[in-house]
Amino acid sequence: MIFAAGNAEKRMFRPEGAASATVAGIMLTAITRQVSPALARCELTFVERRPLDLEKARAQHRAYEELLERLGARVISLPAEPGLPDSMFVEDPALALDELAVIFPLGTESRRPEAASLAAALGKYRKLEYVQAPGSMEGGDLLRAGRRIFAGLSSRTNEEGVRQLRALLEPYGYEVTGVAVTGCLHLKSAVTLLGGKTLLGNREWFDSGNFSGYEWVDVDPGEAHAGNALALGGTVIFPASFPRTRARIEAAGFSVAALDISELQKAESGLTCSSLIFET
Repeated sequence: MIFAAGNAEKRMFRPEGAASATVAGIMLTAITRQVSPALARCELTFVERRPLDLEKARAQHRAYEELLERLGARVISLPAEPGLPDSMFVEDPALALDELAVIFPLGTESRRPEAASLAAALGKYRKLEYVQAPGSMEGGDLLRAGRRIFAGLSSRTNEEGVRQLRALLEPYGYEVTGVAVTGCLHLKSAVTLLGGKTLLGNREWFDSGNFSGYEWVDVDPGEAHAGNALALGGTVIFPASFPRTRARIEAAGFSVAALDISELQKAESGLTCSSLIFET
């Protein structure tokens, strides 16, 4: 069941073998947002602008939501924001932890209005704290591994943003470590957690020296953008466009669900950026 927030109508999906809304005994909620009709005008930093088929992008996003549900998440799909091209990337304006949620001033000023409606949705579940300007931060730069949070220092997240996040989270026992990022949009464009102590990464794009004690699945050299995967319910959701890296992940013992996000990738999308997943 995908709930359309703010609308009494519910879009029902009952795929064969659908999981309940629990993963390992924990109920998960995934906030998503429908694709903006202005998506073709999205911000682009490290990819070239190409013609984008809006209806195909919407269909791929619906398939993404359905897969999240099949893997055990209750999906709350917020309405599209027609004036905010990048607003489907709900991970960027916030970080949701067990104890609180932190709302960010995004690194691109034109995107900052995205945070308001997301804060309203998260405020139903978490106490809210805020990183304030001149700090800037985007959730795509935040890789969580237990009580450790690796914060990418990128064109979208600055030192002041990381300093403020550290001050907010230290009282709750989180360790926040800054990681230099080059060559890609966000830290999680280059590295994500597959499970346990295993990371998937393109180590040419960030300072991997901060990740001592982890095992690595390196992306295939011909698939530089393949570092972004979403682990959920014992499955790694992974773009269908990177088959050689997928084979490496499977060889490391992980179950992979390949998903076509080719049209969304034209908007510099990965898999983690299109949902905000937390325990409820």
